[in-house]
Formats: sequence, structure tokens, C-alpha cells
Amino acid sequence: MPRACVRAFSQTSHSLLTRRRKANRIEIWTAAAEGNRLEMRHSKAIFGTVSMLAKIQPIGAKTDHLLIGTIRFQYLTVFWDPETQQLETSQQFYDASEKHMRESQSRDLCMVDPTGQYLVLELFEGILTLIKILKPRKGRGEYLDKPEQIRISELRVRASAFLYTETKQPKIAFLFEDGEGSNLRLSTYRLVDDKMQSSSFDPQKDRENDIGDLCPGASHLIPVPKGEGSQKRYIVRNERVIKAQLGGVIVVGETKMTYLDDESKAVVEFALDEATIFVAWERYDDLLYLLADLYHNLHILTIRVDGADVIGIDVRKLGQVTKANVMVNMGDGVFFIGSHESDSVIVRIDPDSEAMEPIQYMDNVAPILDFAVMDMGNREGETQANEYSSGQARLVTASGAFEGGSLRSVRSGVGLEDVGILADLEDIREVFSLHSNEEAPSDDALIVSLPTETRIFTFDAEGIIEEVDTFRGLALNRQTLLAMNLSKDLILQVTDAGAALLGPGPAFVAAQWLPPDGHLITAASANEGHVLLSTNGLTLVSLDIRQGLKEAAVQTLSNNDQVSCIHVPGQIQGIGIVGFWRSGSISILNLNNLEVIQSEDLRRKNDASIPRAIALTQVLPEAISGPSLFVAMEDGIVLTFNFNKTDYSLSGRKSVVLGTQQARFHVLPRDDGLFNVFATCEHPSLIYGSEGRIVYSAVTAQDAVCVCSFDSQAFPNSIVVATSNQLKISQIDTERRTHVSTLAMGETIRRIAYSPTERLFGIGSIKRKLFKGEEIVTCSFSLVEDVKLGGIGEPYVLGQEYGPELIECVIRADLPTKHGDFLPAERFIVGTSLIDEENTFLQANDVRGRIMVFAVDSNKTPHLVGQLLLKGACRKVAVLNGQIIAALTKTVVIFDYEETTEKSADFTKLATYRTSTCPIDLAIEKTETENIIAVADLMKSLSLLEYTPGSMGLPGQLTEVARHQQAFWATAVASIGENLFLETDQDGNLLVLRRNPEGVTLTDRKRLEVISEMNLGEMVNKIQTVNVEPTPNAMVAPKAFLATTEGSIYLFSLIVPSAQDLLMRLQTRITETIITLGCLDFNTYRSFMNTERETAEPFRFVDGELIERFLDVSEEVQKQICTGLGPSVEDVRNLVEELKRLH
Repeated sequence: MPRACVRAFSQTSHSLLTRRRKANRIEIWTAAAEGNRLEMRHSKAIFGTVSMLAKIQPIGAKTDHLLIGTIRFQYLTVFWDPETQQLETSQQFYDASEKHMRESQSRDLCMVDPTGQYLVLELFEGILTLIKILKPRKGRGEYLDKPEQIRISELRVRASAFLYTETKQPKIAFLFEDGEGSNLRLSTYRLVDDKMQSSSFDPQKDRENDIGDLCPGASHLIPVPKGEGSQKRYIVRNERVIKAQLGGVIVVGETKMTYLDDESKAVVEFALDEATIFVAWERYDDLLYLLADLYHNLHILTIRVDGADVIGIDVRKLGQVTKANVMVNMGDGVFFIGSHESDSVIVRIDPDSEAMEPIQYMDNVAPILDFAVMDMGNREGETQANEYSSGQARLVTASGAFEGGSLRSVRSGVGLEDVGILADLEDIREVFSLHSNEEAPSDDALIVSLPTETRIFTFDAEGIIEEVDTFRGLALNRQTLLAMNLSKDLILQVTDAGAALLGPGPAFVAAQWLPPDGHLITAASANEGHVLLSTNGLTLVSLDIRQGLKEAAVQTLSNNDQVSCIHVPGQIQGIGIVGFWRSGSISILNLNNLEVIQSEDLRRKNDASIPRAIALTQVLPEAISGPSLFVAMEDGIVLTFNFNKTDYSLSGRKSVVLGTQQARFHVLPRDDGLFNVFATCEHPSLIYGSEGRIVYSAVTAQDAVCVCSFDSQAFPNSIVVATSNQLKISQIDTERRTHVSTLAMGETIRRIAYSPTERLFGIGSIKRKLFKGEEIVTCSFSLVEDVKLGGIGEPYVLGQEYGPELIECVIRADLPTKHGDFLPAERFIVGTSLIDEENTFLQANDVRGRIMVFAVDSNKTPHLVGQLLLKGACRKVAVLNGQIIAALTKTVVIFDYEETTEKSADFTKLATYRTSTCPIDLAIEKTETENIIAVADLMKSLSLLEYTPGSMGLPGQLTEVARHQQAFWATAVASIGENLFLETDQDGNLLVLRRNPEGVTLTDRKRLEVISEMNLGEMVNKIQTVNVEPTPNAMVAPKAFLATTEGSIYLFSLIVPSAQDLLMRLQTRITETIITLGCLDFNTYRSFMNTERETAEPFRFVDGELIERFLDVSEEVQKQICTGLGPSVEDVRNLVEELKRLH
């Protein structure tokens, strides 16, 4: 998520692209060996929220340096050390100037003059900070002079830029609004006077140019270099017509471009064919400039010249790519376009042909406007696994804005690293790994099953791969359903035409079984003792391997039932498990006689799902649990059971959603004697045991069809992955990572809510379209299915009844009904604001918003059940005991909701409360004795309201029972425990507030106490609470996810009392021991800061990211950190590893 980006050069002449991806992280990207793709070479977190980046080159330096500024006015210069392959600090300083000056209109800006002598910081309105770049002294690396503050009369500066000059006195230009803000003007000054002292910037005597009649929407200044050769500037004395020559500045406007030659004062204007809003620019060469507009379009600006004279400006549209926040010329016509609101992209541009070719896309989740937690477990309301860290839960974010808007599915899981591609093959059905003989130390053959044939690949110790025409007598003219090694150097192969035991040769076939005429084998599974197979899906056959594939039992199914899947566990002899189509059940069979030992009906809620795959294996250590049975259902659910090896009974049923279609199971052995299960489906998962629990981790193998373990000499501990068109060898990462999949929507997804019953998301979106220079905005409420994130049904378009309407909030809730079975029904509640000031109905009835309640019909389309017009915009809604709570512009109101029919409902106002300014968020805390509503106010922090229902003819009441007394510009709030609330503000601060209902005095009971506070450095848009039961020995209890404007997702947890002191002291020891970039202070970085107050350090907060750095340092440093701490280095290492597994 780059907001700032520069291109620099290191001492080894490598081009480095440096960008700020997160608020506190600097990344260095370099060009890949092939093509113009970028690869991240280095990433460094600093103790500060980065506000600016600028490239400078000290006098005599062989490499570019990078100036980094933070929002706390800390500045440091760093450079790339080719020996240590690290960023090293060169100089740092702190701006201790007045902090209460008004901030500049634009973001913090740093400019370096073209000669490299001066640095100007634009931080405050009417103030320039001038820093001279000196020649470094011997023995000292400092080269930045003491900052000097200069006052300027131009207050509302929209843009500023250094101009090109041939003197030693740099020129600077300001695009600013005049005193009344009604006129836009351009002025230029010399930065220093003839004595090389800073200019006084007196408009009367120092201002060299002052021009008006500019485009009111102008936003950028482009300095144009002096001409060279035939374009070199020349002077004609007493010329009648003053001409504009190269070396001036272009004012970029919405409707016209204005070129000023600052020396001759000549002006050239160019009107645009179509108005647009430009947001970024970058130089292509001296006469060509790349422009990006708000609507994701790229334009090329050409300065038309006649020799050195500027005769015009042309602007041509190249095409649509992404909303640019920053653009960097990487050379050879290649540009990096960094976006905060969409994916960043690298493009190649040919200005002559006006061709634009995207080369590389870089995912960006920012800004996250809203998100929902889709619990992958517990679809049926059964026992919940609660594995948010492993990918069993997905966080679906509403990311980006307008044309760059998207839904992003974020899961934590393991990745696959491709080792090599074996072949390009289509329609692979199954893969099996084999030892060629008993003497083979590892796997050296791969069986690839195709619909009409089987192909064999052999591997030698050096990794040489060969496809062979024959192998141990395997039938290669049929599809192989099963192939495996057995004892006594035998190989079992089952095809659709029969089963065979193959010896070492020369006869190969040691035993064979063929199905009756007219029968084909449709499914098979085996272990060392038996083969269980199905013919035509109607007959089960058990073959005894030890007796040469002799039929142990044959059973024909009755009641028109059919076999849907078969599994024989490898570690448990004598049993097999079969799934059935018609009954939707599974049966555990005795393979000696095919008698049923146990049966389990898998269907719930009258569904018709069918078991399609089965795996029974030891996932957890035997000391903790017996084998686990996994059943993949046709609708994408995976059921898990505990299996008792004594009586073969099943217990502890759990359900997990992996997709919309059945998963296929592939059992993978581990070194410790346990097994993992690889499930291939829309969202592949690796199922494994960790800390006594079964964990489902997302896997980066979206197109995998089947896999098998492959542990060869050349490729140890690998797996073979077959996709729809490739066969490749991969290795599974040892660590979980965050995986993101994207559904581009092309519109702003402002709000999102998840319905586990309907298995879909309700989204409120804003679509923008430019038509003949006019911006047309429409809002709608629509549904998206929960796995592939594809749109379903027809959207409900707003604005048709009452004019332009903006969606403010969307939630999902169970609401009471007075029809049908009178049971609560799941509904989506949408709050809106009506913004048409010319609508006579709205003005006459004082209507400013409405609440709409939607149901989902059989076609998965939302239909309106009921609505209520409001006198204020509905910013937030919540539900308490079936009653709707609405946060309006200045009021909190509770409505009773009564749904009389499927298309009508009544709303009755029960109680109201007048807020201090504007309620921004709501949270509910329901206890046995109280109904508490937490109201986050735009300016006045948090208030707690108690709702008392009306009785004996009296109306209900909303009463304030507690309040946070400090000013706090809130953005979100959540209840994280009994009488505990988490609140965030626009400055990136986090507060944990505690209510004390048992206080001695009334003041104690009505005051919310701050028990923890820190600065996150990013503004939080949404807090989503989670209910996770921690393990008995856990040090923290996860309580909520936080999503920010920078695209970060944080997990907030409460530390158990017994671990608080240890973690606090560990955090202190780490900050005292680890040296960070610029030696910035951790306590300052994380300390609370807003316009009202600033603290010296965080209060009772532990930074998990800092704690995890313990694992990144050397063992010597770890010992130093643990000195005097108490626990040993190993204990602390295990502690941090456990905390890291939370995400």
C-alpha cells in the first residue's frame, strides 16, 4: 500500500525502488533477473509512522540516501550498505518546533532542489523548513545543516516545486489560494538572496512572478528542465513578442494546462477536451510527462516546441490502469504506479504508439472500509474449532475505492513453493509415488493417472527425470485408480478393469482379480491386508491381499443405494469405511465379511448432501487422541469425528466449510509418525495437528486437483501437485503466511455483513461513472456468495424513490416475525442518508435518512420487507433483543420491529438519547441484569447507555450510566468483555476503557477509566469482535480484529493476569537491547498522541510485533534480553512462538 515511493541508486549501481508499504515499514525492491518485474529485496520496520520519503545525494557520496520523516517530526537519513546488505542510518534529527501550528493543506512534503544543495520541508501552513545539504566532514557522517524555519505569506498552498535555474540561487514556485480562497494564483521566489542567505519571501520585493487566471481545480506543478542543444534557451533583446521558452513550470488543472516561463513571464495555455481531476505526475523525458487522474486513467502530456520556444501543450489519454498515488520512472519506458486505493502496477509505455502494457500487479488491501469474519467452522451450529489463525476462518474485507474497489478474502495458511514443473498434462485424475524395489531408499517413481492411460516418470539420485514405457508390469493402457507399495517387494495396482499384485519380475503378475463381465471398478482403497473396491457403484468387494487377492466378501447394495466413496485406513487393519449416495450416511465395515460395525447418518436439517471422500488417519499424537475421521460432503462441508479403535465408535462431530463443492483428501505422512491431510477444493487446506488440536490451514494451491507425497533423494520432503494443466513438484512452507484472493468489483464496497445461514454476504456499494464530464454516483445493496465471492441475484438499487441516497451501514440480524412459524428470521438491516436537497417531499417532511430491512428470496435476491423514514442520516444500526438501535445524526433511537408479513413490517419508537455531537459507532453489551449500549461519539469519545423497557404505560428510557470524559475523535468501538470496551480514534490511538459499576461514589460509577492506551499509527475503520476460547495455558485471549485505512489487520488480545508482568518486562528488555533504524524510541512511537494530549509511553499495552522480533535476533542477543528476566532463553523462545501462532 505505497503512499510514498522513490527510485534510488546504490553503490553497486543497482536501481532500488523504495516504498512505504505499511505505516511503519520501508521496503526496497529491485528489478528481477528476467524482465521488468520487481522483487522485494529488503524490508525494515521502524519505530515511527512514516509521513515522507525523499531521495538525496550528499556531496561526494557514491550512493543515494533516503530521507525518512515521521508524523512525530522525527527525521533520519539512511543508505544501502552493499556489504551488510542492510539499510544503515547516516543522520537523524528531531524538529522541536511549535506543534500547534496549522498543518499544510497537502500531506507532509519534502523537496530537494535540482542542484542538490537545499532541502525544503513543507509541514505547516505558512512555514517552510529549510535545510542546507553540506559536504560531510571527515570522521562525521552528518551532512544536513541545522533546520531553519522561514515564514511565507502564501498560506493555503496546494502544490510547490523547485524550478530549474542556471544560477546558484534555487527558485521555488507555489500554487496557492489567495486570502479569501476565491482565487488561485502562482508565485515564484528565489530561495536564497545574492549573499546566499535565506530569502525573506516578501511578496512585495521578493516575489518574481505572480499570475492568476488559473484553473480553479489546479492541483500540481511540473517543473520543466532547460533545453539542451537546439532547444537551449537564448535571449533576444527588445523582442516585440515575448515568447515562452523551456525551463518554466506547468500548472496542471482540471480544464486547462498553463505554462509559465518564469524568466520571460510569458504564459501558454491549453484547454483540455474533457475535464478530469489529475492526482499524480511523473517525468518521461524533458518534453513528455505522464499524468494520472482520479478515474484510473493515464495520460501523456507533450510540450510542443519550436527550437527552444514552447508553442503549445497536448494531452492524450493512454488508457485505464489504476488510481495512482505516486508514480516512478524506472527507465526504458517502464513506470511503477503505486496506489493506495487499488492494486499497484508496473507498466511499459510507448508514447509514440500510445501503447500501454501492464507488466506486474502488486496486491493492495488498503484501505479497508469494512470487513466480516466468515467462520469456516460451525456451519451447522455444532462444536466449533475456533481456529482463526490457521485459515479455518476467512476475513473478507471491503477494500479500495470506486474503480479500484474489491472484496478481498484474507486467510492465514501455509504456502507451496514450486521446485519444478515435470510436464504439461491436462485432465490428471490421480498421482501416486512408488519405490521401484525394496532396496530403493526413497520414492523414485511417479504414477500419473489419466482418463484413458497411465504414465510413469522415474527419478535418479541426481534428479534426472525420465518418462518410461514400462514399469514393473503396470498396466499403462487404463486409468489407474490406486497404486501402492506392499511388503515383500509387491506393488498393488487397481484399474477400472481389475486389480493386480505385481512382483519384481520377470512374470510380474503375482496375483490378479477381475470383475464380472459388464462390471467396472469405480472406486478402490487398500492397506497391507485388504483391498476394498466397488464395481458399477452397486457392489462392494473385499479382497484379501495376503491370500493373493482372494475374495473375502462380496455385497450387493439394496434399496437402490450406491457407493459414493470408499476408504481403507492404512494404520488400522480389518476395517473399511463406505459412503452412500441415497442415505447420505457412512458405514464402518468388517473387511473379512463386509458386515456393518457402525453407521453414522451425516445429514442435518433435511439437507441432501452426500459423502464424497473419506480419510481416517492419526493426525494428533496418540497420547492425546485416537485417529480422526474426515468426511468431505458434496456441498463443501468437511465433517470431523473422533474414532475409537476399540469399539469403532464415532464421537465429537465437528463441521468445517472448505468450499461449495466436495473436497478430495490426500493423506501425507510426517516424520514423527503422524499424518497430514491435504484437501483439494476451491480453497485448498492442509489439515494437521498442532497443540492438541486439529488445524485447517489455507494453502496457496488454488488450482490443485490432486497431490501425493514424494520423498526422493533429489527432492526430499516434497509433494507432487497436479493442476488442471500441469504436473509439478512442490514443498510446503514450514510457516503460515497471509494469503489474499481478490474479487474486483469496480465500485466502493462501503459496508459488508455475513449471513452464515444463507452462506452469503450482504454488501452496500457506491458506484461512480463519468459521463460526458459529469460524475454520476449510484448506491446499491447486493448479495455475494461466501466461497468464490461471486455476485448472485439482482442488486437493490437505491435512489429511485427519494433521489440520491448513500448507504451508511449494513448488518445482519435475527429479527422477530409475526407470520409463518413466528420464529426469528435472518434479515439484513441497511441504514442510509438521503442527500437530495431539492426533493420537495424530503424537505417538506424533514426526512434525511431511512432504515431498510431486507430478506433473501429463493433466487438469492434481496427484497425489501419494511422501511422507516428518519429525520436524520442513519450512521449505524445494531440489534438488542430483537429491537433495532439506530445512531442518527445527533440522536440514538430504539425502535421496536414487528414483521407482519413477508413484505411488510412496523416500526415503533421506544426511546431516544441526545448525543454530544454525532454518534459514529455502536456496540452492545448484554448481561443478565443490564442492556448496555456503547455509543462512540465523533468528538466526545464514549458514552454507555442503559435501556430500560417501558412498563405500566410509561415509555422506555435510554439513560447514560457512564462516560469517558476526555475529548477523543472516535472511529470505532467494541465490547471486549464484561464492562470492558475498546475504542479507536482518527489519530490511530487505541483505548481500553473500563466501567466500574461497583464504584464507591456516583462519580466513580459514571466515569470510564482508561486501563490501557497506545498509538497504533494507523486509523482503525472497523473493529470486529471474535469469540475464541483460549487453551488452558494460553497467555492471551483473542478478542477482536482491527482493520485500518492502511490495509492492516490486527488481532487484539487481552493478556491473562499471570502473564502481564512477564510480557511487559520482556517488551522493555527488547526495546533496550535491539537497535533499530534511526535509533527511534519505541515508547515515543507507541505513546498516545492527539491534539489534546501526548504521553511519554504506552500505558499497559504490549506490541506483539515487537515481541516477535525476539525470534529474529541472534542467540547472543536473546541471552542478553533474557538476563534478569526470569525464564530461560528456551522458555521465552517457546513463549514467543506460541504468541506468533495466533496469526
